[in-house]
Amino acid sequence: MAVSPAEITERFRAGASFADSEAELLLDALIVSEDEKGLADLFVAWNGKGITADEIYAFAKVLRERSIKVHSRYKTFVDIVGTGGSSSKTFNVSTAAAFVAAGAGVPVAKHGNRAATSSSGSSDVLAELDVKPDVEPVVAETCLNEIGICFMYAPKHHRLSPTLARVRRGLGFPTIFNCVGPLSNPADVPYQVVGVWNSKIVPVMSQALSRLGTTKSWIVNGYDNLDEISMNGKTIVYEVSGGKATSFNVSSSDVGIDNYSNDLPRNSSSQESARIIRQILNNEMKGSDAEKLVALNAAAAIYVTGKESNLMSAFEAAIESIRSGNAANKLAAISEMTMK
Repeated sequence: MAVSPAEITERFRAGASFADSEAELLLDALIVSEDEKGLADLFVAWNGKGITADEIYAFAKVLRERSIKVHSRYKTFVDIVGTGGSSSKTFNVSTAAAFVAAGAGVPVAKHGNRAATSSSGSSDVLAELDVKPDVEPVVAETCLNEIGICFMYAPKHHRLSPTLARVRRGLGFPTIFNCVGPLSNPADVPYQVVGVWNSKIVPVMSQALSRLGTTKSWIVNGYDNLDEISMNGKTIVYEVSGGKATSFNVSSSDVGIDNYSNDLPRNSSSQESARIIRQILNNEMKGSDAEKLVALNAAAAIYVTGKESNLMSAFEAAIESIRSGNAANKLAAISEMTMK
C-alpha cells in the first residue's frame, strides 16, 4: 500500500500524524520524490504541527534497520553529535570534541553529513581538516577498530535522496531528519551525547531514544538554544538509561569554569571551523573560551561512558587529551588512514 506525501501533508495541516506502520512507506515516498515544492509543503506543514517522539522513533527505527553497519570491537564507545538548526551556532564543536574524547581513551564512532541547516556540517569541516569524510563503510570500520575514531558519512550508510537534501537546505528551519540522523548511527553506539536546537525537542528526542534503546546517553540543549552544552548559562540535560529519562541542568561552573569572556566565534564557515579546531588541538588556544567549550562537550562524552566518575574529572581528562597531544594525534591518524 502506497503512502502519498500529499495526503500526509493534509493530515499534518489538520494536526494529525501517520501510523507507525506507515513510516517505512512514507520514508520511501520522500526518498523517491522529485517534487521539490511538494516536499517543501510537507515539511512546512510538519513543522507547523510539531514533530512527535513517535514519528522520530518510527523513522529512526527504519533507518537503523536498513543501514550499512559498522561493527566495533569495543563494548564501550560513543557518538557526540548535534542536530544542527541552532540559531546560536559557533563552530563545529562536536567534531572537535570527538577528537578530544578519543584522545582521552574513549573510542568514538561519529555519524554525520554535510550541512543542511547550518554553515558547516561535520563532513564539511573534516574535509577542511584533511580527513576524507565519505569513505566506504569498511574503511570507517577499520578506522574505528584500529585507531579508536571513525566518521560515518550518512549517504554511505543510508539510502538518501539528493532532492530531499536540496529541499531541506532551502527551508531555513530544521526538519525531522535533524532529529532522526543522530539517532540512526550505523555502529549502534551504546552511548551518545546529542545536542538539539530547541529546548522543547529535548524531552521529545529522549522519549524516542528510550524506545530505540541506549545504554546511557545525554540529550542536551544549551543556553540560547545552542545544540551543544553551553559555556553561558544552564544546559538542559535529559539522561536516557534503562528505558527511562531523567532531567537536570549542568553549567560550565560544574567543571570549574568560573570566567567566561563571551568571545566565541559565531556561525563559522567550514574553513574557519577547521582553523579553530587545529589551533585548539595544537595547544594554540590554551584557556580560551573555544577550548573550554570543546573540552566541556568532550567531558560529557567521556563521562556518559563511565570512563570518569564525574563531569569534573572528565573535563580534566579532556584538557589532558589536548595538552598531551593525544587529541591531535587522533586527527593525524584518521587523516592518514582515510587519505590513502
